[in-house]
Amino acid sequence: MMNHFYNKVAGKSLERLAALSDGVFAIAMTLLVLDLRVPDLAAPASEGALVHALGSMLPSLIPYAMTFLTLGIFWVAQQTQLSACSRSDRTLAWISIAFLMIVTLTPFTTALLAKYITFRTALLVYWLNILMLGVTVMWMWLHAQRAGLIKEDVPPEMRRALEVRIVLSQCLYAVGAALCVFNTYWSIGFILLVQINYAIAPKLGPLYRL
Repeated sequence: MMNHFYNKVAGKSLERLAALSDGVFAIAMTLLVLDLRVPDLAAPASEGALVHALGSMLPSLIPYAMTFLTLGIFWVAQQTQLSACSRSDRTLAWISIAFLMIVTLTPFTTALLAKYITFRTALLVYWLNILMLGVTVMWMWLHAQRAGLIKEDVPPEMRRALEVRIVLSQCLYAVGAALCVFNTYWSIGFILLVQINYAIAPKLGPLYRL
């Protein structure tokens, strides 16, 4: 009886859930930059040597930019979902915590890709991280609908539009990952274009944006 009562009252605060999410995303996005190091130049240093050293950092800068965009996209996705909810429940809170756990993996998968940018395994691990983010954000949304947590003024067509957008984006990411059969840079270029598209897509309303 006590456990039943606890489950009914636990995890109901959307504000605390959003605050936790903001904190985890902020830390994960900050950790990304720690893998970027100011180049050490052998004496005597020169402009040409510095330009060459900065150019050699490009394999690290590209995954950094990709992941920063990825985290921004998924932060917007989660915040959009939470803003569509009238309340939370214990299950939604724990799904969100699982989602945030996957968010904390992004600095590792980004560092792995930056160090082994031509390795298909590194690219696929990075894509798997994105896939897990997509699966959990969809899981959150489906649970919120089944549990009756969505606000009554959110129309069904907008709920469906958000689901389609998540599935479409994950299909595009999968296509990008598959391109590593030819070259990992093809995959990276395609995934980056997908991310830029979702980051600067026209504003069609709060439930359409991901």
